[in-house]
Amino acid sequence: MRIAILGTRGVPAKYGGFETAVEEIGKRLVQRGYEVTVYCRNPGQKMHDYLGMHLVNLPALRHRFTETLSHTALSTVHAVIKDRPDVVLLLNAGNAPMLKPLNMAGIPSAIHLDGLESKREKWRGAGARYYRWAEDASVRWGQEVIADAQAIADHVQRKYGRECAVIAYGAAVINPPADRLAELDLKAGEYHLIVARLEPENHVLEAVHAFRSSTESKRLVVVGSAPYSQSYVDNVRQAAAGDARITMAGGIYDQELLDQLYGHATTYIHGHSVGGTNPSLLRAMGAGAAVLAYDVEFNREVTDDQALFWSDAPELTAIIDRIADGQEEQTLTELRVKSQQRIADEYQWETIVDKYESMIARLAASRS
Repeated sequence: MRIAILGTRGVPAKYGGFETAVEEIGKRLVQRGYEVTVYCRNPGQKMHDYLGMHLVNLPALRHRFTETLSHTALSTVHAVIKDRPDVVLLLNAGNAPMLKPLNMAGIPSAIHLDGLESKREKWRGAGARYYRWAEDASVRWGQEVIADAQAIADHVQRKYGRECAVIAYGAAVINPPADRLAELDLKAGEYHLIVARLEPENHVLEAVHAFRSSTESKRLVVVGSAPYSQSYVDNVRQAAAGDARITMAGGIYDQELLDQLYGHATTYIHGHSVGGTNPSLLRAMGAGAAVLAYDVEFNREVTDDQALFWSDAPELTAIIDRIADGQEEQTLTELRVKSQQRIADEYQWETIVDKYESMIARLAASRS
């Protein structure tokens, strides 16, 4: 069976959780005997095969409002006219308009909603209105609708009366070495970590303010960037300026180094609030991080409430102060164990791909 995956930057995974999911799912489908085509928009990429997946490299209009949809439109034309897959996996609700031509071509498709996009600050105004429309269109036109968290599926059920296939992301349980931490002048257990796009809904600014107000003597390392949120990035950098404890590391795409950062942090501070199952959170938990999570239903679902939760900067400051005073040492030790156990029990890639395979079978049966 021939599967096409559209709507992301593609593989190799260099940017975010969606791309990592495509790589992990795609290579496993190949191992299970499927022919997998991944449509990519990595500028300058020349390779056409990767881990058994066939890659189609196509251009995009480089603007935050047009990049994804322009590339997915070209990908859809290629899939309908040339590739003719048996099933399409379409990622990101913003690509909902492409469901119509796929349906007209008789190609069964599933669309992955990717959180509550209309609530992201970068889409305020016209962008938010578009994503509200696109969410509605995804639910109406998608033969299968994928939610990566039960809370997203519950939202869709309440608002639209439709069932979703709940398929999360996966992560590995790892115990990485610490030999590369010196590249960032760090020592194991001597720093707190944030890994996030620097965008308002990820509450990085509040976390930096909270840390500055704390009595903690350890470091805070902030990993991340944002291609379309420069004013917010500037605000975060300004908040960190002058505090020798805070390191703004920028985007780090070296996966081995990231694993070591996750695995040896005192805590992983997770401020994401509008996504579903967040891949960075899963990855931190798989590496045994103790999580300080922003208090929303998505984060409680993923951690199974096995985290320390905060809702604003003063609450996070209080938690960090207790950690600095040694009051939470036993709690952090327990959370590290529970994080890895949660990943082992609920977020293994093989189980995730089992669910995708079942969904693909349903879609293929609908075509026949």
